[in-house]
Amino acid sequence: MAANKVFRQLKTFFIGGARDFTDHKIFHQLALSAFLAWVGLGSDGLSSSCYGPAEAFQALQGHPTLGIFVAIGTGITILIIASSYSHIIELFPHGGGGYLVASKLLSPEMGVISGSALLIDYILTITISIASGADAIFSFLPTGFIGYKLWFAVFGVFVLLLLNLRGIKEAVMPLVPVFLLFVFTHAVVIVYAVISHLGTFGSVYHETGRELTHSFHTLGLFGVLFLVLKAYSLGAGTFTGIEAVSNGLPVLREPKVATAKKTMKYMALSLSLTVMGLMMAYILFDVRNSPGKTLNAILFESVTASWGGFYGVGFVWITLFSEAVLLFIAAQTGFLDGPRVLANMALDKWLPTRFAMLSDRLVTEKGILVMGIASLVMMLASNGSVDFLIVLYSINVFITFTLSQLGMVKHWWEQRATEKQWFKKLMINGIGLTLTTFILISVLILKFNEGGWVTMVITGVLVLGAFFIKNHYNKTASILKRLDVIVEAAVLTGSDVHDSTTPAPLYDPKAKTAAILVNGFNGLGLHTLFSVFRLFGSTYKNYVFVEIGSIDAGNFKGADEIENLGSFVRNETSKYVDYMQDHGHYAEAYFSIGTDVVEEVNKLVPSIRAKFPDIVFFGGQLVFTNETIMDRWLHNYTVFAVQQNLYLHGIPFVILPVKV
Repeated sequence: MAANKVFRQLKTFFIGGARDFTDHKIFHQLALSAFLAWVGLGSDGLSSSCYGPAEAFQALQGHPTLGIFVAIGTGITILIIASSYSHIIELFPHGGGGYLVASKLLSPEMGVISGSALLIDYILTITISIASGADAIFSFLPTGFIGYKLWFAVFGVFVLLLLNLRGIKEAVMPLVPVFLLFVFTHAVVIVYAVISHLGTFGSVYHETGRELTHSFHTLGLFGVLFLVLKAYSLGAGTFTGIEAVSNGLPVLREPKVATAKKTMKYMALSLSLTVMGLMMAYILFDVRNSPGKTLNAILFESVTASWGGFYGVGFVWITLFSEAVLLFIAAQTGFLDGPRVLANMALDKWLPTRFAMLSDRLVTEKGILVMGIASLVMMLASNGSVDFLIVLYSINVFITFTLSQLGMVKHWWEQRATEKQWFKKLMINGIGLTLTTFILISVLILKFNEGGWVTMVITGVLVLGAFFIKNHYNKTASILKRLDVIVEAAVLTGSDVHDSTTPAPLYDPKAKTAAILVNGFNGLGLHTLFSVFRLFGSTYKNYVFVEIGSIDAGNFKGADEIENLGSFVRNETSKYVDYMQDHGHYAEAYFSIGTDVVEEVNKLVPSIRAKFPDIVFFGGQLVFTNETIMDRWLHNYTVFAVQQNLYLHGIPFVILPVKV
């Protein structure tokens, strides 16, 4: 008991106290405005400007002026993908992103592939963002500190993990000043790069033309085209994060669709301008790769070389610091959207249902822990290598992009008779499908032997695991359907014995009472009730039915959803009361809703015992004929936790097996 108390105190200190889900203001308090969503969700896209343009520029292999075409193509692609995702936001206003789009518009199986790819992508988002942030910081530290870079990155994952366990807004708010600092410093660099060359525009123009002519003569038209497309494809990391808003709709402020579309505009414009601006600055300052430094660090040093020692060095440090912290902020996208994808797949029984459960801080705690731990494993396995991680990173997001665009193309074609603007929307998603498919295939071919196969194997294993879990849940559901016959029989016998002239059973405070823990008027609950009759006959005169409505990611979407859950639980328990009274037994129902079944039962027990002092609690538990580790892992064993907790208070609790 003392150890549990200490643990709870430490948890409250680090993570915070429980939130009141009954407060109607809580949804507004937890939700993000368009600006905060730009910080929390858009930072993933904007931070990719720290490595995406550099990856593309370095692929040009001595033909830097070709970066003009890559920059323009990248900027246009960002706007096209963002526009197509605005259509997804309108069509799926409750969120779900790539997983839900593929599930609803293509097939559940395609949804699993898209969702699994997204999960791996969000794990890599956390890993690569923090690893890149560490690179940015250690770019301007003495080389003797390089050995601590990996452990600094590991520490960064732990910090963000802790912040997200506290809550979404708590994790975003502290990062706003640095996010704005990044936007300001990079705008200064890009604007200065352009303005500083206006005086020599003529010579810059002629020199650029000369270099382009040289590239065409050296490589030929097809060689230039191939090199530009290769650089464009290898810079695919730039596009990651654009899908984050459609996945994160549930955490946005009402009206969610309008907030999401505004966030998408902020994200698309800031990302496209930053990426194109940086690539133009690389060309104007003739930036070349240097070991131990990022391309952006070299650019910032070149830009500030004429500013004077103190001001130039200070600006570089501040700019690189803002990059590093923004990359840490970008990891937020993985912690915000990854657990949500986990929860959506869990609600559809592709993953263990526990991933849909909320903590008392009203966050998907288990999902956050999974994302954080998986990111730590990936960080250690890759030794924090951004070059390796970016190969894995840019593949999975384009699997989701491609399936989402394919689903939208199919949708607009099927809706062409009823949707007035179907052709315009079809064209936008069609162009998006073409671009994302091209990039996916290109990156797979170019990077397969460099580690691309690793992410395909990991994603494939996750997809197979999801199918296995779904098959298990389906088998269990078909077995449990046999118990539904009990429900039909109970309803029929209840209507047969009901007589409006029969007086209602009287409450006897001295009589023995059976309190039965149920989770709805279903075969499992009735089987438990009938087992009490079979084992104890007429020993119990009073019956109490206790049900807890579990608040999870599926129903924590607004005050109306919470009220509907309460009404449903009240209605289900009243059916038990009516059934028992029809059969001549006094019965009452006690119910509550919350995130922790054990805690909610604890709250109800004192009032139940005060009215029914001679009481024994009962609960049913599924027992599999040939139980496996998978059975124990995938199914709820809450009844044992309730039993243990009541035992500590000297209250008898009997578990009745329900063999399936």
